[in-house]
Amino acid sequence: MINGIRHIAFIMDGNGRWAKKRLMPREFGHKVGAEKFKEILNYCKNIDIDIVTVYAFSTENWKRPQNEVNSLMQLFEQFTDDAMNSQEPFRVIFIGDRSVMNPDLIEKMNNLEKKTEKNSKTVCIALNYGGRAEIVNAVNTLISQGKKNITEDDITSTIYSGKLPPPDMIVRTGGEYRLSNFLMWQSSYSELFFTNTLWPDLKTKEIDEMITEFAGRKRRFGGI
Repeated sequence: MINGIRHIAFIMDGNGRWAKKRLMPREFGHKVGAEKFKEILNYCKNIDIDIVTVYAFSTENWKRPQNEVNSLMQLFEQFTDDAMNSQEPFRVIFIGDRSVMNPDLIEKMNNLEKKTEKNSKTVCIALNYGGRAEIVNAVNTLISQGKKNITEDDITSTIYSGKLPPPDMIVRTGGEYRLSNFLMWQSSYSELFFTNTLWPDLKTKEIDEMITEFAGRKRRFGGI
């Protein structure tokens, strides 16, 4: 843990724009973005961050051109294949509605979660994820279990991410200043950081600067 930070979440925005600036197809940007994800994940491990969550594919991303969606799904499948053969100390979990995914990919996701469940660090991948849908799913699950009076603790333990602590800081790249339906329940007291840097251009030095700024912020959690 560094500067009191246990959990960092990233909204990895800007891959398509990065590619277009170089007159390349958006799919190329996502491929480069996937390599940047590995780099940033490894860096977070080296500075002793326990949990990294990334917004990989939202419930709204299905509206994108089919060839771009197909390319992203191939990248996710490649990630699961690589992670199955990795010796990295990451527990991999996926949050989101996986029921609509390709059955082969679902099986790989399930197998990877099982294989890595005892690892010391955690990478949480939000895939076909929407924060509002997550809350609705949790409430409906609790109702189906016979709950009459639903508490905050009930929802916290039933959302996709389960017992993971909320992120201490959320970083969005790409120059947009919103959460875009990401971790709506978990982000209540997260410190937010926005940068104009496109995701493939993000440098570890910029993360260091955000961590330094985080250390200077006062987290009161509703108190004085």
